Amino acid sequence: MASERTSVAVPASPPLSKAWPAGYGLLAIYSAGHFTVDVYSAALGVFQPLFAQHLGLSFTQAGILGGAMVFAGSVMQPFYGYLSDRFHSRLFSALAPLLAGVFISSLGLAPNFGWILALVLLGASAVASFHPQSSVRATSGIRDGRGKAMAFFISAGQLGYALGPVYFAAVLTQFGYAQSWVAAIPGVLASLWMLAKVPELPVEARGRTRIDWQALRAVWQPLAILYSLVFLRSVLQITFTQFLPLYLTKERAFSYPAASLALTMYSAMGAFGGFAGGHIADRWGGRNVILYSMVGAVPFLLLFFQTSGPLAIAALAAAGLILLSTNPVNIVMAQNLAPGQSGTISALMMGFAWGMAGIIFIPLAGWLADRYSLGVVLQTLTLFPVLGFLLAFRLPK
Repeated sequence: MASERTSVAVPASPPLSKAWPAGYGLLAIYSAGHFTVDVYSAALGVFQPLFAQHLGLSFTQAGILGGAMVFAGSVMQPFYGYLSDRFHSRLFSALAPLLAGVFISSLGLAPNFGWILALVLLGASAVASFHPQSSVRATSGIRDGRGKAMAFFISAGQLGYALGPVYFAAVLTQFGYAQSWVAAIPGVLASLWMLAKVPELPVEARGRTRIDWQALRAVWQPLAILYSLVFLRSVLQITFTQFLPLYLTKERAFSYPAASLALTMYSAMGAFGGFAGGHIADRWGGRNVILYSMVGAVPFLLLFFQTSGPLAIAALAAAGLILLSTNPVNIVMAQNLAPGQSGTISALMMGFAWGMAGIIFIPLAGWLADRYSLGVVLQTLTLFPVLGFLLAFRLPK
């Protein structure tokens, strides 16, 4: 990275055939798919209080489910990124909304913990297959302003993640726990649209089919710093999204709809933060966005825990806005470091770092919450953005 300003620029993509939609048309299709897939990836947190009510699941079991979700949906993303770079089939992304929708929406039909775990793993695998390929192809037809385009794509997914709790809470309230399968309809429709509109990548636009380890070794240090920053931020982000409804209903006397709405506000502000972060990074540099987001979120997180009522919810929303503003910035910076392996690199930043944070800290948080309280555990996790702020100084200017 020669300068901070250019560190967030995405390299030029191979030429596309005329059969492909225009650049922003393709961006719209993949962004809609991203929105839909992430609606389902956010559903588990909404189901957790109902699992406790209907099946008597403990905090520890809730943590295991959360860890399984991020393992299959995030840690495994580099594997799907490699397969996508190898085979170039549109089915990695086009079928993902349908499969994620069917398996995740069927959680209300599961009779016990084992069935819940199986459905979570299958639905999360569909989520994992979508992200690496789509994060590359969504902006492949755009030549100028690609940082903004990536911010739009990432924010679409974050917005889906934000609205997922409200959507599932509405479906479960309207149709009942046992009829949760109704929620699969948008996923089916999104896949049908993608299958109709997105053709296979033409042969002349296909890149390498193997991982170039020598190229990755040449940029391992800045990649390692970026990965660590995503990991530290994700520890807090993913644990919050998995346990916030449980925390608010069990320890702060929120109603089930109010807790779901609080999670939606937190994630929705994160979506707006990501969109703004991409624009700001194009102007002021990705390093600055990462620095300010890490340190700026902490006071609002502490305010959320120490206050109540509208002030607490406002502080939670502000924390989401600031903390998640780095989502597109990290991905675009990483893609710029290894342009020939964008699928694998995107998966590393979008999925693997997020997933490793979740697979370690979600079960750990659940286990600790059974022994102390969710409030104590979640407040302790606010230390991680502080560590991220200190590490961000190591990023090249």
